[in-house]
Amino acid sequence: MRRLLCCALLLAACHRSEKVQDAAMNGGGDPDHGKAAILRYGCTACHSIPGIKGPKGMVGPPLERMASRSFIAGKYQNTPQNLTQWLQNPQAMDPENAMPNLGVTPEDAKDIAAYLFTLK
Repeated sequence: MRRLLCCALLLAACHRSEKVQDAAMNGGGDPDHGKAAILRYGCTACHSIPGIKGPKGMVGPPLERMASRSFIAGKYQNTPQNLTQWLQNPQAMDPENAMPNLGVTPEDAKDIAAYLFTLK
């Protein structure tokens, strides 16, 4: 009985640890809300994004395997914080890039970044 209890506690601790790691990895956003936000902001008009229905835009780069990329826009380290900042105002980070400022809110940017960080 004790072994069973110990195993259950260890499994619960591991599951909690995975949740904490996931939250840290994605900057605290919600990937499911991120999918909805991607649709609301019309991101697929310019990007092909796995798991998102709609047009498969070709103006911007395809976003598959976004979590595995080293850089955002070829310039900035690909971290949840940098991606969140980029999504909120790409022109502030690089005025010469083609991505428009869509007025993405800070919360939506966290959620979108969380979804994009699921794309390994």
